This record gives sequence, C-alpha cells and structure tokens, in this order.
Amino acid sequence: MEKLEDILREGLKLMGQEVTEDALRRFRIYYERLTEVGSVMNLTAIKGEGPVATLHFLDSAALLRYADFSGARVLDVGTGAGFPGLPLAILRSDARFTLLDSQQKRIDFLQDTVSRLGLKNVECVCLRAEEAPPEYRESFDIVTSRAVARLNVLAELCLPFVKLGGSFIAMKALDCEEERQEAQNAAHELGGSFPDLRRYDIPFSDTGRALIVIGKAAPTPAKYPRRWAKITKQPL
Repeated sequence: MEKLEDILREGLKLMGQEVTEDALRRFRIYYERLTEVGSVMNLTAIKGEGPVATLHFLDSAALLRYADFSGARVLDVGTGAGFPGLPLAILRSDARFTLLDSQQKRIDFLQDTVSRLGLKNVECVCLRAEEAPPEYRESFDIVTSRAVARLNVLAELCLPFVKLGGSFIAMKALDCEEERQEAQNAAHELGGSFPDLRRYDIPFSDTGRALIVIGKAAPTPAKYPRRWAKITKQPL
C-alpha cells in the first residue's frame, strides 16, 4: 500500500477514526505543499507518500484517541511544518486551532497552505511561546507540542496556556520515561497533574511513539513562563 489516500483511509480506520473524501483531498494538497516547499525550506526530512502519511499524518491523528477535541480550542506550540495541529484541524472541523511558531517563514508556509486547503478553523501566529500576550493565558482546552525540547522545558512553555481542566499533550519518542520523571516537579510547580504516559503504534509502520499528558489542576503562578534563557539554564 503506497498511495497516501489508501494509507490514511485504512490507517485511520485502524485507529478508530473516520475520514471523509474531502479530508483526504486536503491531505493530498498538504502533502504536495510539503513536497514542493519543504525541500527548499527544510521543513521535514521525511519524504515520500508512505512515510509522510504514517510518520506525520497518522502520528498526528493519534492524539484524537487520547483527548476530547469536540468543540475544543487547541494551541499547537512550536508547530514547525504544522504537526500535529494541521492534520488534526483537517480531521476535526468542529475544533478551533491556533498554530504557533517563532519563525515567520514557517508561518508564511502554513498560512498559504491553510488558504489552499480552505480551512476556516485554523489561525497561524508567529510568536515565541514565552512572549505570548495575556489573552492567551489559560484560554485553551488542549495544548499540543511535537517540539524537540525536554519535557520540563516544554511544560513551562505550554502549561500556562491550558485552561483549568484542560490538558497539555507532548509527543515523544518511546524512551521518554526519564523525561517524564524529570518533569514531575515542573508539572506540579506549574499547576499540572502527574505526567501520564501513553504509548501507541503507528499503523503501517514499525515505529512506536509516546504521548505524555499533563492535566491542568490549578492555575499557573504568574511568574511563569520565565524568559527563554532562564528556562533553559535553570529548568524546573
């Protein structure tokens, strides 16, 4: 099975998700944009219909099994080429997505792609997470990130955005238990619950992945997030 649409149709079925023909059409456009622009902008090292369908699109869709996106307001921090936020937005038109990245060239790519996809539930914002305006604070039901930073660093950047009762979901490699243990203090300090580890396999791939889910149990103290230099030099 090599065609992107076939992989997505069958893979999402295995994951318990339905996909419309309109969504498959949008995934095709997204793939073509990644292929066309990605090599020039170095957006992703993953090439080809099969790898992109599994390691980007299906991997992103895995979050739908572990959080309720119904009518949710979702923030994707450090979205890069749009993962996981844009595939989720294609699949869940009832949720509203904000894709956040600090590099304007990535946001330009995403804005153009969102326009070509005809999505009305996505906004793309060029902003550093630790410099976000007050109206972003504790205003999102779900905050996601597939960024490569350590979990205790990501938690300080992301948990301040999460509403009470909401969740921060970090996408990680399978061997992330050390990170989870390391981030317990950060989660507690930032108003989060004990980090919960969920492992899963990506259909039609030999790759396993993990999600670490931190619920928002209490308001984040106003002093967080700190400046980036402080976050990285003295992580919680």
